[in-house]
Formats: sequence, structure tokens, C-alpha cells
Amino acid sequence: MVIGCCTLNNISEDAKTRSDANKQIEKLIEKEKKNFKSTHRLLLLGAGESGKSTIVKQMRILHIDGFSEREKKEKIDAIRKNLRDAICVSFLKLPYVCQSISGAMGSLRPPVELELTENKRLRDYMLETASKPDFDYPLEFFTYCSKLWKDGGIQETFERSNEYQLIDCAKYFLDKALEVGAPNYIPSEQDILRCRVLTSGIFETKFSVDKVNFHMFDVGGQREERRKWIQCFNDVTAIIFVAACSSYNMVLREDPSQNRVKESLELLASIWNNRWLRNISVILFLNKQDLLTEKVLAGKSKIEVYFPHYATYQAPADTLAEYRHENSEVVRARFFFRDEFLKVTSNNNGGRHYCYPHLTCAVDTENIRRVFNDCRDIIQRMHLRQCGDDVLLFDIIVRRLTCTFDISIGFFKLPREAA
Repeated sequence: MVIGCCTLNNISEDAKTRSDANKQIEKLIEKEKKNFKSTHRLLLLGAGESGKSTIVKQMRILHIDGFSEREKKEKIDAIRKNLRDAICVSFLKLPYVCQSISGAMGSLRPPVELELTENKRLRDYMLETASKPDFDYPLEFFTYCSKLWKDGGIQETFERSNEYQLIDCAKYFLDKALEVGAPNYIPSEQDILRCRVLTSGIFETKFSVDKVNFHMFDVGGQREERRKWIQCFNDVTAIIFVAACSSYNMVLREDPSQNRVKESLELLASIWNNRWLRNISVILFLNKQDLLTEKVLAGKSKIEVYFPHYATYQAPADTLAEYRHENSEVVRARFFFRDEFLKVTSNNNGGRHYCYPHLTCAVDTENIRRVFNDCRDIIQRMHLRQCGDDVLLFDIIVRRLTCTFDISIGFFKLPREAA
């Protein structure tokens, strides 16, 4: 009889323990549901140097408080480093291959000579003195930058920057070298937007628009950074994929054999066709439209050299009519790249996701304000669909609580036991 009572007590205690555990799990799931429903989570993806971090900076300017005086001053060193990287520092340590304008002159085929022989002393200073790790940016450095930048040979080398690796902001900061070097220099918002700093890791930015909460995740786009992307996939509302259309004539820093736009196309394909992302729609930012326009109008780097089928491409007639006040060749180039990326997303492969393209210029605050306002309705619809689909919502919550992930470069996979 005593044994029977002990057995019943043990069963009762086990049942109570299981019941308590179930209640805790249910509470946790309800809490996660509430948190999920109240926040839109946006994941910024794209190849390196596509403009993802600049989009995040724009969210700070538009929807937070911008940058404080202290934060602006903290950016001075990074801006001056951008200027130095542009004019004098060559960084050839793999996987990053970066050359300055001065450093590239002799390596181009055919090589470029300085227009004024008296500027050789300034170029030597850049390559020998200013390239030292402990360089402290004396005032003469900025004076020399300004003088060298006006040299015809330096300008010619800059015009051939697709033949080597040069940061996009080179011209912007070289044009204002004397201002950047002034003792009382305080960066403007545009200076901060233009400043290039390599993103490594995952950065979260939180902001609200009309009482709606957004969490935006920015991750590095270089190949070795992509294994970190999967950590952000569990509960994302939408993916914002950023592609630099102006880089059609450039190669990757980490792989000089790969065209940058073709890398972006392959990367979007790997995301779009991934089985774990078939219910996540993509907002496509076709970025750096300002630089694309400059290249097309300059006429020196023909798109058909890198994408032969561009030679026979015709923009939709309604598009040409809508943009009739703009240069027709620029419009044709814009929509060629739009259509190239939309081809990648033309097959849903059984998924319930869509691609929404937008032409963007990440350094143009008004453009990003307008585009993001357009995107908010799309994001809201995606979020409501996720929250209204009990099966999908439960799957998201369970994956959020229990799944771990691994990733191989550019392609995504779950551990074997979860697959």
C-alpha cells in the first residue's frame, strides 16, 4: 500500500512538473508572439560596398536624431583615412586588394605619367611618407592632396578606376581635401554618408515611424562575412537586398576574377531559392544610380562589354515615356539592370514571396525618404500576412526559440538533424 502511494505521488509530481514546463513554454511562446507582432525586422543583405551601411545611416538621419556633435567629430579620423586610401595607400593583403590613385599609375597598362613633373615630389611624399602606419595627417598632407588632385595624370588615373580597386568616395573627399584638413573641420551629414568603413559582424538599428517599430540589421557583405547572415534569418519580416548597379565594370576586392554585379545576381539567386526563405519577400534596392548615370553619360565603360546582351536590350515603351525628360540611354541602363535582377526572382519555386524593385541613391536623403515611405506599406502587408498565418507564425516562433544554423559562403543550410 505504501509502495502504491509512493508511485502515485511520483506520477503526480511528474505530471505537475510537465504541466509547469508546458505553461512556461506557452508563456514564452506568447511573449515571443507579442514581441514579433509589434516589430518589423528588416535584414539588409547584399555584396560588399553595395551601400547597405549608408542605408542604415539614412535611417538614423530620417527617423532617429541623426548624428550628435560628438559622433560627427568621431568620424573625422575615418574620413581622413578615406582620403588617404584614395590618394596614397596601397593595401594588397588578401583577400582585400586595394590601390590608391598614386599607387595605381605605374601598374596600369598602359601606365600613366604625371602631367606636371614638379608634382613628382608630392606623389613621392604620398607613397613614402603618408603611407606609413603612424601617419598623423599634418596640414601639408591636405595641401598636397589638393594640388595632386588637379594634375592631369592623377585625373586620368581616376577615370580608369575600374581597372583597379578604388573606394567610391575618392572623388568626393579629394574635391574637398582642404576642408577635411582644416583644424576646425566638423563633418556634415553628407560627409558621414559618404565615409566608407568596412562592416564586420552584425549591427542592429532600432527606430520608429508613426508608432511602428523597426529593427534593421546590417551585416558585412564580403564573402567571409556571409556565414553570419543566417543568424538573422529566424524572424525577419523582409529582406532589403542592396545591389550597386554602377559596379557593372568592376570586380570584387576579394576575388578579382568576379564581376561585382554578377556576384550580386548570384547572391540574390542563392537567397531567393533558399528553402528557408521562401516566405520572406525581398525589397530590391538598385543602388548607386547617381554613379551609374555618371558612367553612362561619360561613355567610357560600355555596359555591353560586360553584359553582351545589353546591346540588344530595349527598355519597356511605357518606361521610356514615363522618363521622357531624362537621357534615354541612362533610362535604358537603369531598367536593364532592374530586369536582370527580376529575372532571378521570376520563379517562386513554390514559395510565397515577391520582389519589389526600387531605384535608389543611398547618399540622397530625400530619395531614401521617399523610397522607404513607399516600402512601409509593403513591409506592413508582409508583417500582417506573417502574423495572420498561424502555421507560419508558429514556425517562426519555434525556429526563433530552438534552431541553430550554419552557413557556407553564399549558400545556406541547416544542421543535418534539423534539415
